Amino acid sequence: MTAKSAAAAARATVYGYPRQGPNRELKKAIEGYWKGRVTAEALRTTAAELRAANWRQLADAGIDEVPTGDFSYYDHVLDTTVMVGAIPGRHRDAVAADPLDGYFAMARGTQEVAPLEMTKWFDTNYHYLVPELGPDTVFTADPAKQVAELKEALALGLSARPVLVGPVTYLLLAKPAPGVPADFEPLTLLDRLLPVYAEVLADLRAAGAEWVQLDEPALVQDRTPAELDAAARAYRALGSLTDRPKLLVASYFDRLGDALPVLAKAPVDGLALDFTDAAAANLDALAAVGGLPGKRLVAGVVNGRNVWINDLEKSLATLGTLLGLADRVDVAASCSLLHVPLDTAPERDIEPQIRRWLAFARQKTSEVVALARGLALGTDAITGELAANRADLAARTTSPITHDPAVRARAAAVGDTDARRSQPYAERAVAQRAHLRLPILPTTTIGSFPQTGELRTARADLRTGRIDTAGYEERIRAEIQDVVSFQEKAGLDVLVHGEPERNDMVQYFAEQLTGYLATEQGWVQSYGTRYVRPPILAGDISRPEPMTVRWTTYAQSLTDRPVKGMLTGPVTMLAWSFVRDDQDLGDTARQVALALRDEVDDLEAGGTSVIQVDEPALRETLPLRTVDRPAYLAWATEAFRLSTGGVRPDTQIHTHMCYAEFGDIVQAIDDLDADVISLEAARSHMQVARELAAHGYPREAGPGVYDIHSPRVPSTEEAAELLRTGLRAIPAERLWVNPDCGLKTRGWPETRASLENLVAAARAVREELSAS
Repeated sequence: MTAKSAAAAARATVYGYPRQGPNRELKKAIEGYWKGRVTAEALRTTAAELRAANWRQLADAGIDEVPTGDFSYYDHVLDTTVMVGAIPGRHRDAVAADPLDGYFAMARGTQEVAPLEMTKWFDTNYHYLVPELGPDTVFTADPAKQVAELKEALALGLSARPVLVGPVTYLLLAKPAPGVPADFEPLTLLDRLLPVYAEVLADLRAAGAEWVQLDEPALVQDRTPAELDAAARAYRALGSLTDRPKLLVASYFDRLGDALPVLAKAPVDGLALDFTDAAAANLDALAAVGGLPGKRLVAGVVNGRNVWINDLEKSLATLGTLLGLADRVDVAASCSLLHVPLDTAPERDIEPQIRRWLAFARQKTSEVVALARGLALGTDAITGELAANRADLAARTTSPITHDPAVRARAAAVGDTDARRSQPYAERAVAQRAHLRLPILPTTTIGSFPQTGELRTARADLRTGRIDTAGYEERIRAEIQDVVSFQEKAGLDVLVHGEPERNDMVQYFAEQLTGYLATEQGWVQSYGTRYVRPPILAGDISRPEPMTVRWTTYAQSLTDRPVKGMLTGPVTMLAWSFVRDDQDLGDTARQVALALRDEVDDLEAGGTSVIQVDEPALRETLPLRTVDRPAYLAWATEAFRLSTGGVRPDTQIHTHMCYAEFGDIVQAIDDLDADVISLEAARSHMQVARELAAHGYPREAGPGVYDIHSPRVPSTEEAAELLRTGLRAIPAERLWVNPDCGLKTRGWPETRASLENLVAAARAVREELSAS
């Protein structure tokens, strides 16, 4: 096919779409089901209606081929675990008794059975459920969900393409099941898994699928020759099947590197590649291997992870270069649109001019369609879109919102000593122990306490004017009193105020910093039914006034025990926001760090002796390619130290991280120079404690003993046993006792019981230590 005919054949598609519905209908239906207020049939009906609405919306916008199978009640990797029959042994009875309840048991656990481990999906803020595999794992095909959803879309008269997690990525994301040696490699199960994928593909073809997309984002990471050979073997096997639909292998989030020639040579029918800035090298690499003659190329030129409008002319230039490198070039977003909000239209509080700089899922869909039309018919077909796009891009570039000379001057003046404490840790530790006088194995929480319906109602009442500021603040004071009183009675050593005034750990601060935009309906799925509204970092950052000092000092006035000040760190403020794409991330992080430094200093001046600056996203934002990591970690750790470097030696700086692979960043954790770090450890059975010990981490640490992402209440003995495991890696004088993460999403009954058990476990282990 000539370049001209390839352009004429250009079609528009996407890999996935936000699942929640315009008013988070899916979240409400699922949580209603958990509480017994919504039947299983009603839940299924809601889900089917949302899927159909998404597909119709995409088709009406001009998308030629809609995705199916991307919709999920909880997580698409968990859906894949069901599809291939890799149900953990402890969940099989529940799944056999009721597949829906068993599915949620794998995701959330029950009082009797622990859930699957949860961690971040590559370098995004989406969490997936980690498959548990072992040498005895038996795979069996169960494509009912994928087949049913394909049939739903076809029944609407749409061209549809099922999207599945590819077999190589599925195995590379998996971990050894409990009881399986840690050195077991799930990828060794590939030859056992491929026949199951073959069966699924055959069933999808029989159901009417012309194409099936197999997502292999794990191949954009550094891969060994053995792993690349496994990918080649997998797609030789699947591509050689006679009873299959056409296969489109997709990657995204970064450049493919050595995996690109492997996939280009595979006997599959097309590749879907990321051509946004993060993966621009894919274009040269594709040309170097001679393109994809006789195959389909789906070009991801619209960024599926940020919220800024596309540079249409730049994307058209990229698409023009790609013509001639494949039999057919289609246009897509770079990855699933799951990672962005649904629509900018409801955002009436954002200035209209600024709103024109933004593109959520619906707007990105329109960009994909416009680019496909421009590629197929020429730029004259989209003259109006191009002119409006040029004007919007220019307006953003010249706006005073994006440039504050005072902020830039302060950031430029930062020196090396600004990002260092005045004394080394060993000296600080002595001063802090004398000042705080804490027991061995001190107990604390991560920060937030349950966000009750009453608290959410109070915030809504304040926004709508049903109560005034004085009435709202009285409710907040009462909640803080209750939280502090409970912690004292439970016996916790370092308290928190519970954060009742905070809507979200990033949004709360973003709403008080210049340069940020907050949304009303910009919901994005983090995990399961947990949705967040990431703020938008649009301009230079500064802090007009203190943000947390008032409520922290009020809580401290209620108790003689230390109350932690609670802040969100600079890297997490970036990672859980939609960051600007017109400035280096390190420069933006330095601006945020300086704003937080002002807050840290004011907390200390107000009498706060323990200050926690959370950085749960430090690992999440780690570049996928090893070669890119040193530069990132240099500015990321500097930003943390810059935010905390001005306090006295006897002020104890904490940080917190959760649900990530910490082994990759132990040196960076050390480089933060925090006095205490708390980390998720319950689901991973204290793995991080062993990793810290292997590194020789010299500071204090609190690997979590209470999994807060499950409704189950850990027993005293269960928490004590985890503590004993932690003590085998971390000396008692440096070990803290705490939950995995904040308690915002939990209810009060389970929170009370769990924390009381946690304190009892700490006391029991203290007694064991004193008796030994």
